[in-house]
Amino acid sequence: MSKKRDRLEVIYDLLNIIRNKNNSIKPTPLMRFCNLSSQSFEEYINELLEKKFIKELYDENNRKHYTLTDKGFRFLEKYSTIIGFIEDFNL
Repeated sequence: MSKKRDRLEVIYDLLNIIRNKNNSIKPTPLMRFCNLSSQSFEEYINELLEKKFIKELYDENNRKHYTLTDKGFRFLEKYSTIIGFIEDFNL
């Protein structure tokens, strides 16, 4: 049985992928790893940029990369705590 990911799970997945790729990933591989349509991907990325969870950086060849901000790292920590709590109480 496959369950559709909710919004927070998608945000967690995006941030976690960036963190696990040495905190730097280009848009196309990120979109592939998170398994979203290009339209959904753009919406999530724009929200994460707006809320300052991630930032865009450009390398010497002017290729865009996404990295986590301190706020993005804090979200991952808090989310993991909440999931741990939910699992501890079988909710």
